[in-house]
Amino acid sequence: MIEHFHGATAVITGAGSGLGLACAREAAERGMNLVLADVQADALQAAATELRAAGCTVLAQTVDVADAQAMERFAAQVQQHCGAPQLVLNNAGVGAGGLIWENSLQDWQWVLGVNLWGVIHGVRLFTPMMLAAAQADPAWRGHIVNTASMAGLLNAPNLGAYNVTKHAVVSLSETLYQDLALVSTQVGASVLCPYFVPTAIDRSERNRPQDGAAPLSRSQQVNQAMVSKAVASGKVSAEDVARQVFAAVASGQFYIFSHPQLLAGVRQRLEDVLAARNPSDPFADKPALGVQLRGALKG
Repeated sequence: MIEHFHGATAVITGAGSGLGLACAREAAERGMNLVLADVQADALQAAATELRAAGCTVLAQTVDVADAQAMERFAAQVQQHCGAPQLVLNNAGVGAGGLIWENSLQDWQWVLGVNLWGVIHGVRLFTPMMLAAAQADPAWRGHIVNTASMAGLLNAPNLGAYNVTKHAVVSLSETLYQDLALVSTQVGASVLCPYFVPTAIDRSERNRPQDGAAPLSRSQQVNQAMVSKAVASGKVSAEDVARQVFAAVASGQFYIFSHPQLLAGVRQRLEDVLAARNPSDPFADKPALGVQLRGALKG
């Protein structure tokens, strides 16, 4: 929980576009100092230029969050220039789908590296310095927000690798919340579970390392087309979600949902688990979509 944002420091990964950039803008409006990281240098520099022009103090670093050593250097720079950040948004993420057995080793390494290892590195590197700052000052407050997805609470078909990473981020975040509660009342945690929000996540391939990357399989092409359509038609904006994030941080709220109406599906899944029954049909309330997907995959 952070009651006062003005003058505090926010570290945001994936800050060059989408939810990361929207959160950076929201942080700037609240008078925070910004540390921005992104793997796409041109987008990051454009964001930094915009926010500096608005009067914000910005440290921008091109960083691949999947790279442990790069993240360690980044965290050391943050510590040196800003001290312990009050707010850490482990937000960087990529979208990838397709039938789960069609994901190549390179697919798995890329998606796990960014979506999961990026969050792991953010937690392992920034949490200790935040706890040290809290121990040194009883008035100090900090908060960590990890970006997961509604895919971390549901299991949509043809989206396997992405689902796996986001479920892991939800688990990591819930554990982080409980672990922090064991040792401090000054540092909190939240998990952000957005649904289809108009961002550039459907164009994640633009930042994918090309070494060993194979052409997309048919199921991956189908997934990309359907996700692009859903993302483009999203009615909840990145700016809407950013405001939700900061409201949650201010109130100490753990779960942040951009589309709470989807919790009915989460309830159905958990009821399936409790009853030890087979997973429910994900297309029960939208059969036409199921027909479309099956038809596209059979081709």
